[in-house]
Amino acid sequence: MNFKEVLTVPKKKGLYKLVSKSKNNIVVESLADGSRIPIFVSMQASALEDIRIITADSELPLKDVFKRIYEIENGKKAIDVQSAKPAEIEAYMTKVVPEYDRDCVYLSDMKKMFFWYNQLVEHNMLSFEEAEETGNS
Repeated sequence: MNFKEVLTVPKKKGLYKLVSKSKNNIVVESLADGSRIPIFVSMQASALEDIRIITADSELPLKDVFKRIYEIENGKKAIDVQSAKPAEIEAYMTKVVPEYDRDCVYLSDMKKMFFWYNQLVEHNMLSFEEAEETGNS
């Protein structure tokens, strides 16, 4: 999976995949319902590639966090943030990224991250073998 082509859009729930680019905007497609919307520069969409989790001594790329979850869950979904209690979500985060900065990473961040991971698994968009193979070339 190319983490540069999967985006988060402010004030929109879920993830979007890049469909096309033009001079003034990009067009993205919702993973949830397949709807397409234009995203303008002022909306400040973020690629998953650019998102980091703050740790005690550095930052951990989101794709590395997803890889940890993938390995822990054997490619299956992570915790269901819609039904889990805050303490359960925080305990799961500690299991996945024990070194995360508890003062900088909020419960809302954890919920989004696990929701995004589950969305990618649901749409069969997570594969770390390809990334490892291309990384070794």
